[in-house]
Amino acid sequence: MARFEDLQQSLWDTGSDYGVQPPVTAEVILEAERLLNVTLPGSLLDLLRQQNGGRLTRSRNAFPTSGPTSWSADHVPVDSLLGIGHRERMISVLDSPYLIEEWDLPAPVVLVSGDGHCWIGLDYRSGGRHGVPAVTWFDADDHSESTLAPDFQSFVEGLTAADGFESMKSDGGDQ
Repeated sequence: MARFEDLQQSLWDTGSDYGVQPPVTAEVILEAERLLNVTLPGSLLDLLRQQNGGRLTRSRNAFPTSGPTSWSADHVPVDSLLGIGHRERMISVLDSPYLIEEWDLPAPVVLVSGDGHCWIGLDYRSGGRHGVPAVTWFDADDHSESTLAPDFQSFVEGLTAADGFESMKSDGGDQ
């Protein structure tokens, strides 16, 4: 497993500006925490200071699961991470309250990745809004969920390449 400190520089696909918000500042972070009424994990903020959201490299675009999800038998996709901001026609963690209501997801959760049917979120339900959130996979279509990691740093350290999973190989996928 890669160390978080080593991943900070190599996690982002710097060849794409998809999902990238303007650079994050201390003021932006304070406003986000106020609007979301949570304390965001320091490890997330460290990543967003490097690049404020965007696509992840192909070597870090999936997270292994201990059991099947609606996505696959052994992993979930993590193509990108949401940043903090208001860039036009781009969602961010600030859209979490709206998206949670729209997709009938539990709260308090801050969404950090997803496409509408499936989401990955910082799950504050057990630790409280200012505690350490677990990272959870949510399927809005079948109302299922699965805890992926006990905290955001462990989640990032566990990211790996989707094409390394048996389910991707058997599908012939090159995702």
